[in-house]
Amino acid sequence: MTWTAFHRRAEILRTVTSSADARRDGLLPMDVGGVRETFHDELALLAALQLRWHTRLSGHLEHALLDGPTDPDAVVVRAWLETAAELPGVRLILDHYRAHPLHHAMAAALRTAEAKEHVLLAASSGRSSSDVMATIGAGRALEHRARARCRAAA
Repeated sequence: MTWTAFHRRAEILRTVTSSADARRDGLLPMDVGGVRETFHDELALLAALQLRWHTRLSGHLEHALLDGPTDPDAVVVRAWLETAAELPGVRLILDHYRAHPLHHAMAAALRTAEAKEHVLLAASSGRSSSDVMATIGAGRALEHRARARCRAAA
């Protein structure tokens, strides 16, 4: 990928993110100019949005954990909530296609991304273990806690 293509892709992804935040309908904005030329298909765009979410969440977690918090679970929940507040349209898209994937490849990719996010959340709170399924469960519980706080605030 050339620098020009890289910057064009980043510009289109910013536009897609802004559009998703404005629409908040949970649907991929495939009608945004340049999307179809830049991203091969819906899965490619969804993967880029998933990466944007994961990168932003990781940044919030890293920043929040710098001071050695006394309640790591609360810090993880707050980081998830901050990310959701910054990327509300992206979160809605990820949730929509997790519940209604367009095809098996999309479902598999989103399951993998979800498991990795749960591992990240659990590890960030100090709740990871050698049992991967237990770690994923701990991360899932933290995500559920964050989502419950979102619903309570709405």
